Amino acid sequence: QVQLVESGGGLVQAGGSLRLSCAASGSIFSINVMGWYRQAPGKQRELVATITTGGSTNYADSVKGRFTISRDNAKNTVYLQLNSLKPEDTAVYYCRLQFPLGDYWGQGTQVTVSS
Repeated sequence: QVQLVESGGGLVQAGGSLRLSCAASGSIFSINVMGWYRQAPGKQRELVATITTGGSTNYADSVKGRFTISRDNAKNTVYLQLNSLKPEDTAVYYCRLQFPLGDYWGQGTQVTVSS
């Protein structure tokens, strides 16, 4: 089985920064996509950013230029650097790992941005 463990969420003032981490363990296919999604209260879960094993990235328009996704393939860990945070970034952030025949989610970590 595969487990994803997230860390790094918290409370921050608008304009501040946070760094999220997600470590994957278990039987992981070497070629995969890792990503971050978020869900605010009363809203659907939405894509924030994804990154392939080869380093190709994709970002939601709302976070481009403010958030940066990266990964350490040797550690099966993905990171999300959140800069210039806004109150509308407040949500539970979920890590996701996808590969052929596998789609796994973390338990989520709360990010709260105060104005």
